[in-house]
Amino acid sequence: MRITDIRELSVQLQGNVANALVNFSEHTISLVAVVTDAVRHGKPVIGLAFDSIGRYAQGGILRERIIPRVMAAARSAPGSLLDPSGAAFDVSKLLQLMLKNEKPGGHGDRAAAIGALELAFWDINAKLADEPAWRTVARHFGTVAKTDGVHVYAAGGYYYPDDSTQRLRDEFRAYQDRGFDAFTMKIGGAPLAQDMARIEAALDVATKGSRLAVDANGRFDLETALAYAKAMEPLDLRWYEEIGDPLDYDLNRRVVEAYSGTVATGENLFSVPDVNNLLLFGGMRPGRDVFQMDPGLSYGLLEYGRMLSLMESRGFSRADAHPHGGHLINLHIAVGLGLGGCEAYPGVFQPFGGYPAGCALGGGLVKPTAAAGFGLEEKTELAPFIRQLTD
Repeated sequence: MRITDIRELSVQLQGNVANALVNFSEHTISLVAVVTDAVRHGKPVIGLAFDSIGRYAQGGILRERIIPRVMAAARSAPGSLLDPSGAAFDVSKLLQLMLKNEKPGGHGDRAAAIGALELAFWDINAKLADEPAWRTVARHFGTVAKTDGVHVYAAGGYYYPDDSTQRLRDEFRAYQDRGFDAFTMKIGGAPLAQDMARIEAALDVATKGSRLAVDANGRFDLETALAYAKAMEPLDLRWYEEIGDPLDYDLNRRVVEAYSGTVATGENLFSVPDVNNLLLFGGMRPGRDVFQMDPGLSYGLLEYGRMLSLMESRGFSRADAHPHGGHLINLHIAVGLGLGGCEAYPGVFQPFGGYPAGCALGGGLVKPTAAAGFGLEEKTELAPFIRQLTD
C-alpha cells in the first residue's frame, strides 16, 4: 500500500458573520486529500480532512514544505510509512516526517497545515478498517468511547450587519427547533450595555444561564474583562470564553480569581508547551474550567492526545475538554476520546460547519453516522469541493 498523491484545495467560507475581532467573509480553509492505491468497495481509499475553522487556508505551507516531504518518502520507501501490520499508516512516523527540519516554536499556521494532513491519515486508517473514525481513535488511544453521543451546543450569536436582539432570539429558537438545548454567543463586538441586552435576549430562549456561554474571542484587556465578569456573574452562565489574548496567562488567572463562574480557553493554543503554560500560570481549576484546544489547529490528533494526557497529569479530566470547531472531525474525536462535549455550527461556516442530517441529535447529545472515516463525504455542502479535489 502506498500514497499516490496528496492534494490541497483552499475553500472560501460562506457568509458574512463576525465576532469581536474577525470578519469571516474573507476566510479560507485547506481541504486536503491523500490518495492511496488501496481499494475498498471498488474505489481507491482517499483520506480527507481540513484545518478546522478560524484560521486561513495553509496551501502555501502544505505545497511548499509538508506535502513534498511526505511524497518523497512515499516514492522512495513507501513501506516505512506503514505500521507494523502493514495494513494501516503509522501516523506517528508521518507526523515526524512532516516536522522534519522545522524549528521549535512559531506554531500558528504551521500547526494548522500539519493538523489538516495528519487528520487525513486518521480518515484513511478508519476507511481501511471500514469503520467510523471514532472507533479507530478509541482503539488507538485505549479510551472508552461515548457511543451514545456527546454533549453538544450550538455555536452562534455572531454579529451581523443591521443586527438586532430579535434576530438573535429567532436564531436561537431555530437552533432549539433543530434539537439543540445549549448555546454560545459572541460578546466584545459591541459596548458592554449593548452586549448585556444581547445576552438577556439569548436567555429569553435558553431560559437559564447554564445553557448559554459567551465568547469574547480574545478581545478584552484586563479592565474590560473584569467589567464584563462583574456584569455577567449574577447570570450564572455556562462559561466565559477566550477572554483575552490566548498567551496572556496572567490575565486569564486574574479573571479566574475574580469571577466565580466557569472560564473556557485554549482554542488558540497549538502545542503541548502552550497548554503547559496555561496549566502552570493561567489559574485553571479542575472540575470547573474548560479546555478548548482544537486538533485541526494544533498538529493533529497525536499532539492533541498529548495535551489531554498533560491535563490529566495536573488533576483535570477529559470531561473538562470541549474542542473548538463545530464539525464532523471533532465530533468523531470527542466521541472516540470520551470528551466532555463538542460544539456545532448549525448556521454558519459552510461548507464545513455543522453535521449531516444522519447524525443523531437529541436530548443535548449528538453522535456521528456509521460512515467509514470522518464521513465528510456525507456532508452535502462539502461534496462539490471533495469532487473537485478527488476527481
